[in-house]
Amino acid sequence: MKTITYKTTGTCSRFIELSGDNGVITDVKFYGGCDGNLQGISSLVKGMRYEDVISRLKGISCNGKPTSCPDQLCRAIEILMAEEQLS
Repeated sequence: MKTITYKTTGTCSRFIELSGDNGVITDVKFYGGCDGNLQGISSLVKGMRYEDVISRLKGISCNGKPTSCPDQLCRAIEILMAEEQLS
């Protein structure tokens, strides 16, 4: 299992702790942001394959901003995927 901490940009959340194993998300914690919504997103994506989360959430914007917490999660997943491939 691999865990990373991703510093978000352009969102209310400050960072994301993301864990995965063999292409599947095992845990997600957002720090800052809309607590209830982010707990819901975290719960929904646990057990999902990285690619499935990215295909559903990448590119979502928030209040006219070019990104959102779900979009930032996808960026974190892409980093986790790259790190898993290196190890």
